[in-house]
Amino acid sequence: MMAAARLVFLGLAAIFLSAQREPILVPEVSQSRVEVRQGFTGADLLLYGAIVDPAGPARGTEYDIVVVLKGPAEAIRLREKDRIAGIWMNAGSTDFRSAPAFFAVASSRPIPEIVDERTAAIYELGTSFIQLSPSGQIEPEKQTRFSDGLVDMRRRLGLYKEDMNGVRITEKVLYQARINLPSNVTTGQYTAETFAIADGRVLASATAPITVEKVGLEGRVVNAANRWALLYGLGAIALSVFMGWFAGRVFAKV
Repeated sequence: MMAAARLVFLGLAAIFLSAQREPILVPEVSQSRVEVRQGFTGADLLLYGAIVDPAGPARGTEYDIVVVLKGPAEAIRLREKDRIAGIWMNAGSTDFRSAPAFFAVASSRPIPEIVDERTAAIYELGTSFIQLSPSGQIEPEKQTRFSDGLVDMRRRLGLYKEDMNGVRITEKVLYQARINLPSNVTTGQYTAETFAIADGRVLASATAPITVEKVGLEGRVVNAANRWALLYGLGAIALSVFMGWFAGRVFAKV
């Protein structure tokens, strides 16, 4: 019922915005705040909205929709293993200053059928076009190898994903897509970017924020660790020492 009510609202907004000359996206998300509690098994997000283009019906414009959900950005170090003298060892590493912890793309058609590679790279329309920022100098071949390795690793973890037929468009105006956040998703700020594309060009875009945060006891522990890092660290050390001493006393009596 809530989703239906919001779609009605979007339809009314489309009528109101029809006076605009340029196409406009009116996006909405089923959950702008995802709460991670104990036993969290993931969340299914519905991203939907409307595209308003007064000249569209007159000239027969048909839009494709691409939705990109990503965040939060984080620094990461990747290590490459190689077999040396019969033993698997770290043979090389590289650092990326900014890599999305989660990245998902849903589109109304396969991306190569919608835009060229240059446009896809500019707007990051796919896991192959994620803009990773390596630290320091790195050979292009090595950067490509490590970038592909990062994408493949996170794809197997369910953190990077693509659905090339994941957006449904109704009456050339309303659209909707579903993206699943897995249970191992990182907390933080996410952005849902929606792009309206026609004739290989991005004609409109809009962004909706999403917050994923821990709540309950786990949330309070995380907040305490962030607000009082020194006291939290000293408390953790004291607790570890006490538990070690207590375990030693117990086993000494056995």
